[in-house]
Amino acid sequence: MSTSKARVTSRASTYQCYIGGQWGSGEHRQHVRRRSSPTAAIFSPAWRRAGAPRLGRPSRPRRMRFRAWSATTPAERARLFFAAAEIVRRRRAEIAELLARETGSTILFASFQQDLVVQTLEQAAGWAYLPRGEVLQSNIPGSHSIGVRRPLGVVGSFTPWNGASILSWRAAISPLVAGNTVVVKPSELAPVSAGLIMAEVAHEAGFPPGVINVVTHAPGQASSFADAVIESPAVRCVNLIGGVATARLLAERAGRALKRTVLELGGYNPMIILDDTSMDYAVDTATFGAFFHQGQICLNTRKIIVQRRLYGEFLEKFVARARALPSGDPQDPKTIIGPLITRAALEQVHARVEEARSLGATIHTGGTYQGQIYAPTILTDVPYSARMSNEETFGPIVIVEAVDSDEEAIQVANRVDYGLTSSILTGDPYRGFEMAPAHSCRDRHVNSSTVNDEIHAPMGGVRDSGWGRTGPRSIEDFTDLIWINARSTPRQYPF
Repeated sequence: MSTSKARVTSRASTYQCYIGGQWGSGEHRQHVRRRSSPTAAIFSPAWRRAGAPRLGRPSRPRRMRFRAWSATTPAERARLFFAAAEIVRRRRAEIAELLARETGSTILFASFQQDLVVQTLEQAAGWAYLPRGEVLQSNIPGSHSIGVRRPLGVVGSFTPWNGASILSWRAAISPLVAGNTVVVKPSELAPVSAGLIMAEVAHEAGFPPGVINVVTHAPGQASSFADAVIESPAVRCVNLIGGVATARLLAERAGRALKRTVLELGGYNPMIILDDTSMDYAVDTATFGAFFHQGQICLNTRKIIVQRRLYGEFLEKFVARARALPSGDPQDPKTIIGPLITRAALEQVHARVEEARSLGATIHTGGTYQGQIYAPTILTDVPYSARMSNEETFGPIVIVEAVDSDEEAIQVANRVDYGLTSSILTGDPYRGFEMAPAHSCRDRHVNSSTVNDEIHAPMGGVRDSGWGRTGPRSIEDFTDLIWINARSTPRQYPF
């Protein structure tokens, strides 16, 4: 099946798995149909058949493909990354439109993702030349030691729907740079954007067969893929970008098989607004952080903690700004709030808002929906017993809470079990720097949004937000550090 046939160009298109450089068998075939409503995700998957992927058979040829790829030169890997970047750049508008139609992503976010994919691929070309080891000291005269990083083997990557383009590539790029091969399982909610488009690009760019593989599945059959990954002797690492519940299951199963896990999970991300902050900047930053991509990314701001002197004015202006955000067709460039990914997702958001209301919360705006578009919603007086007060909820909803001191703000921010990202807004950056280390999260931003990511930065979580890093440091997660020791003089033994 050629790459041109795999593209969505008609009312019904057929996609297949991409394994070993070939578009797969009828065992895993998906039809994608359009919907007519602009307020819902426009793709709807209809599956013919879906069986368990045969990742481990035959394992020897798969290992041989890994060995060949791990032996490629940095120049060859860089060439392929640059080639892939150029293809994504050329297809930018097409892929962005497809992403908007499949997931409901606004065209603004969909286009931004393509730019980020290009930048990531181009930066990764340089990562291929980074040192892969270190010289070790020794207490033994005449002994010379080095630590050398070696790839693991095959990495099984699970990719999500909510940042489908960039996160699918990110799940593959670091393992590939390190010399591993990858098998990607995209979310069943975005199999095209979160996997199969990457396969198309990799095929056209000339990646060797078997280096990048994509396996799709019908809803409810993710466990079959997980079983195949865990049971395959060729797969040495499980790489998940997803939710906490899924991570617990995968980590437990991987642990029994003694396979490494890398987990990039969700977050419950606080933004603290100190009493010396510019009001206009605070409103701008809060609006972007809370409502970007309809609140459906792990970095979104979930709770805004405002020192009491600014609380009333901030809340009034923030509510007015939220009410003015345009919503509608995600393919309209003016749209900021598009549809949630599924009807079930919308129902969960609304149920949590209603639960908070029943427990005494005040809804200042929102709490309503049309089709699959949920109105930007701002709540106060939400008790901690409400699920939306301590669990990540993917939707355009945010809590605002008043505090009386810097210490109380940190205490409220650290109340949850997640540890992904946080934000402090202040007119005095040094005040923010002094407060930042007290946050119980990995990434801490002063005078910026919680939605803040740079390709080369070691972004990642702690606690319930997972472990592992992005950027060039992520190569450590997908390699083993081996010790090589040699002596220049004979060693004296005690017997």
